[in-house]
Amino acid sequence: MSPDRQVYLLNPQSLKPEVIAVAFAKTSRSPESFREIAAQLTNEKSAEFHEKWVVGYGHSSVAEHAILHVAVEGLSRLAVETLESNRLASYTEKSTRYQKWGQDDFYIPPELENHSLLPLYQQTVRQLFSTYHQIMPAVRDAIASAAPRQSAESEGAYERRIRSDGNDVCRFLLPAASLANVGMTINARALEHAIRKMLSHPLAEVRQLGQEIKQVAQVEVPTLVKYADPVPYLQQAQQELCGAYNGLSTGRAASSDWCQLIHYDPQGELHAMAAALFRYNGMSYVQALTYVESLPDEGRRHLAMILLGAAGEYDIPIRELEHASFTFEVTLDQGAFAELKRHRMMTQTPQDLTPRLGFAIPRAISAAGVEPVYRQAIDQASAVFEQIASFNPAVAAYIVPNACNRRVLLTFNLRSADHFVSLRSAPSAHFSIRRIAQRVAGQIRVAAPWLGAHLHVNPNETWQEIEKRYFTQA
Repeated sequence: MSPDRQVYLLNPQSLKPEVIAVAFAKTSRSPESFREIAAQLTNEKSAEFHEKWVVGYGHSSVAEHAILHVAVEGLSRLAVETLESNRLASYTEKSTRYQKWGQDDFYIPPELENHSLLPLYQQTVRQLFSTYHQIMPAVRDAIASAAPRQSAESEGAYERRIRSDGNDVCRFLLPAASLANVGMTINARALEHAIRKMLSHPLAEVRQLGQEIKQVAQVEVPTLVKYADPVPYLQQAQQELCGAYNGLSTGRAASSDWCQLIHYDPQGELHAMAAALFRYNGMSYVQALTYVESLPDEGRRHLAMILLGAAGEYDIPIRELEHASFTFEVTLDQGAFAELKRHRMMTQTPQDLTPRLGFAIPRAISAAGVEPVYRQAIDQASAVFEQIASFNPAVAAYIVPNACNRRVLLTFNLRSADHFVSLRSAPSAHFSIRRIAQRVAGQIRVAAPWLGAHLHVNPNETWQEIEKRYFTQA
């Protein structure tokens, strides 16, 4: 070890985030240690630095060293989507799998205050929650009957499993208005962008949330988020694109296939292999690609094994796999989308949340004999959605249950795909997202046979088996 090397933390308990950011920024021009730089700084001097260099000269990367941990409680799951759409942050939220919602745990949008639709909105959401609670005992009994306690399973473990599996089914009734808590860790640069997006959002709840986050963040980073304001560009783009091309629309009917690989480079995996050779050998990229193209199948299989097949369960594959990308159009239930949205390395383009693409019925609902009341609650919510949508389509989304299908466009590279299918095809994942992960993996394997063969997907089930076992209607 070098005798001059030191590794230490700048204590966030004694130094403000803006001070730490300046201490790191100044090392580019100062020979002093980080401790010495930090000792000379005050909150005022740090604010002056950020006003000049971050705000005045646009050196925004400095703000990435200021880290905040933001706790948000009592926001709707619809608002959670906007908050968690920011890629460079970490989130943990209240789980629909391991917790049960109370009868009054839902959000009332300000847009409906003193509006004639408010009583209907409240009645419909309460009916969804009432049905959610009503079916729980029957669903639990049906699950327990189909999967009795195992000999090596403790009573506590058995109860937790049955409760979790029951919640997995009953959560399909929870509306987007359901309240949630979210913990977010984010740097000041990403936070400023997040606040701007929220302040530009069509929903009053999201705009208010943006203002509240800005207010609490300014206690720690008074300069770095001070100028986070609404973005006219974002507001105008949404207004002009929404419905602007109705003449070209073929309607909102679901496509014939709920998961379609709609675009990929047929040579993508060859480019990934060539990139890996380029990295580790003294050849040009053209030389590397020409070599890979000349390889027989056995040679490509060997390269694929090195690049992805040799990666262990907890290993992160090498970055060169990012040179192969895929675009999917997927229709999935809203509960599954809530899990999909956490894979923020993907580029995700979801359509508005509506009940117009139909809804899923878990097989346990049918087995428990509660399908009629389940259907009735969702049909009622769908009808009320249309009434509220005639007033405000964005507000109407609050009433849509997790069961309703949603269409989303996904673009991601092979490295991200491997992480997704590994995590979401695992036996512990929810059956809705397992079905999607298995289908995505299958289509990638056809499009990229050498590398796709090594995707870390659960080999013990198929998407068809999941659909047959867990869904009456998907």
